[in-house]
Amino acid sequence: MNQKTIYHRIPGHLVAFLLAGTILNCAACLAQENSPAQVREIAARREIFVDYYLIDKMENTGLKLHHPQPAGVAIKFDKPWEGIYSGYTTVIKDGDTYRLYYRGNPGVEVDGSEVEVTCCAESKDGINWTRPNLGIYEVMGTTNNNIVLAHMAPLSHNFSPFLDKRPGVSADERYKAISGTAGTGLVGFVSSDGLHWKKVREQAVFKQSGWVFDSQNLAFWSQAESCYVLYYRIVPGGIRSIARTTSTDFIHWTEPTPMTYDGNPPTKQDQLYTSQIAPYFRAPHIYVSLAARFMAGRKVLTPRQVKQISVMEKSWLGNDCSEGVLMTSRAGTVQYDRTFMEGFIRPGTDMRNWGSRGNYPTLGIVQTGPNEMSMYVRRHNGQPTHYVERLTMRLDGFISVNAPYKGGEMVTKPLTFTGDKLEINYATGASGSVRVEIQDESGQAIAGYTLKDCKEIIGDQIERLVTWKNDSDLGKLAGKSVRLRFVMKDADLYSLRFK
Repeated sequence: MNQKTIYHRIPGHLVAFLLAGTILNCAACLAQENSPAQVREIAARREIFVDYYLIDKMENTGLKLHHPQPAGVAIKFDKPWEGIYSGYTTVIKDGDTYRLYYRGNPGVEVDGSEVEVTCCAESKDGINWTRPNLGIYEVMGTTNNNIVLAHMAPLSHNFSPFLDKRPGVSADERYKAISGTAGTGLVGFVSSDGLHWKKVREQAVFKQSGWVFDSQNLAFWSQAESCYVLYYRIVPGGIRSIARTTSTDFIHWTEPTPMTYDGNPPTKQDQLYTSQIAPYFRAPHIYVSLAARFMAGRKVLTPRQVKQISVMEKSWLGNDCSEGVLMTSRAGTVQYDRTFMEGFIRPGTDMRNWGSRGNYPTLGIVQTGPNEMSMYVRRHNGQPTHYVERLTMRLDGFISVNAPYKGGEMVTKPLTFTGDKLEINYATGASGSVRVEIQDESGQAIAGYTLKDCKEIIGDQIERLVTWKNDSDLGKLAGKSVRLRFVMKDADLYSLRFK
């Protein structure tokens, strides 16, 4: 097969992909012939290459999935009120303070039991975590604990908070949360500080007949949609999946819609246990989901191994296995893009991570350094060594447009922008490079912005301005329909934006 391949992304059409490692090469596809590419109005938004929204053509390039790297233990669930059934974690960055919320449950398997509590750990860097001595609730005979919700069964079972970024939100309601199960529906909470919580009202803010809600359902304020968005569990045909609804006031919600999955719906071996979706903080019109893929009945551990890893000898630990997967969705849509079906956060070499319901990612991705973002995942579920691990990636580094040593190129769909400069997040090898050509809508190079005019880009930078020899001011092109042609060698392109 000719290695020069051109890829056209047409929504609603199936695409056949040639997989090589973690690189998705567009060696074969089904395309709608003679259909003009849709003009994308990106203004000054940052676009990350987690889908094919901007991509029109690829030649000897492909999308590459990157994996987060282990960065150490964030917190061990080793307090008396925490333990082997702790879970449903959320991380929030509020100014200079990071908060990690989680359910504490030392050993009761029944969902929504009175023993369940909601805890909060704090950090100044997202790396080193401590438990504040809050003194709010007495549990196990002491108020010397980090518990922010207790004695409200079953609402500590899956308490899921968020920082409300709605313009004009009351200081008393800067934090919001939802929690609940089938009997209660989803109950709303508010807080001024993320530590002291009260119900929005006694009755549920959202309740749907037939839904069990026995997962980490979640909500957030969408800057891009100007409304609250709620994602919650549904179980069509006995397969765990996700639906979505919206609200302008956090009380009244629209008719919910089941999410679609870009041709890859959940199956028994690909159930979505938690969705963990939120606006990506550097591109809030793109929602990034670190979902937990639950593979029912897929056994890895032997009965002997189960006894080795759990002093409780929980036989169910060997019944299933799980991992974190990466999905994305764009604001206002009911579709998940599953650009890669491969595992994003794998169990790894540690046998203790191959037990049932392990490796569930935390809700939330936060910046923890100038070039770094962190995400978190529960390890050793159901075992005395249960803990949360921190993982790191470069900013925007989920997926890249990748070119090999022999080189290749990618051309965007026609787009319009605001601003007068082009910034890219990229990395090359020492022998690699990136050059950018600006074309008109028909694909003809624009004088002064040709490939020959572009100054060669070599290195590894999160924010690098693209320059041309004679004129790097793009203001004259703002508002016009143009294409970007990236010619690359031994390079990765993670994101772009105009500014």
